[in-house]
Amino acid sequence: MAPTKCATCPLRSRPLFKTNTDEEIAFINEMRRGTLKFSAGAQILSQGDDDSDLYTLYSGWAFRFKELEDARRQILNILMPGDFMGFHVSPHTGAPYGIECLTEVEVCVFPKRKLWDLFRNHPGLAYDVTWLTAHEEGIVDDNLLSVGQRSGMERVATIVLAVYKRARQLDLVQDNALDFPLTQQHIADMLGMSLIHTNRVLRRLHRDGVFTLARKKLRVHDTSALRSLAAWAETPVPKRPLI
Repeated sequence: MAPTKCATCPLRSRPLFKTNTDEEIAFINEMRRGTLKFSAGAQILSQGDDDSDLYTLYSGWAFRFKELEDARRQILNILMPGDFMGFHVSPHTGAPYGIECLTEVEVCVFPKRKLWDLFRNHPGLAYDVTWLTAHEEGIVDDNLLSVGQRSGMERVATIVLAVYKRARQLDLVQDNALDFPLTQQHIADMLGMSLIHTNRVLRRLHRDGVFTLARKKLRVHDTSALRSLAAWAETPVPKRPLI
């Protein structure tokens, strides 16, 4: 359960997040209206919604997606603790995407009207919000690169490595393993692959001893092979703001 005071939020001690000043944390605490819980499969935000609060994901996993009229969908990115959500919703055009929970989720709620106070009085925090939204778009760019240029093996290796590296910075990895709520269908919907092809690639990576994915648990056996397949240079995960 999320703490009542932002200053005691355990996420702030995770290696993934940069440090805020006491003044900034006090403002975030004043801006926060409370928390909400969602069950797995629930939508925090529906595509087309024209009114929404802002949310920080405190616990659990979710994903951002766009959907066609015939229910075909493209998963844009995976959301994990610390992600900031809802900034793109406009009363004129509605939400350009939906957000669905992969697990039970708890979010911190921030009324959108208070954004003006943030931008007026806390330019550093305002830049952090802008950075978070730009970083999210950068993740979509990376996924588009995978869909357009990487092979099936490279696509799966890239998304698994990205999730694994971030989970490690959130202290969610123990003995090279973490809870992994994505199904093969989620992976297929993110990478533009058929379910059959996704299954084939996962079985190949399992046989090659790169990682094991079973019963919603991911265990990485060979990080060097995973980085090589993903063509991923070993660079530190950038520290990110926590609103």
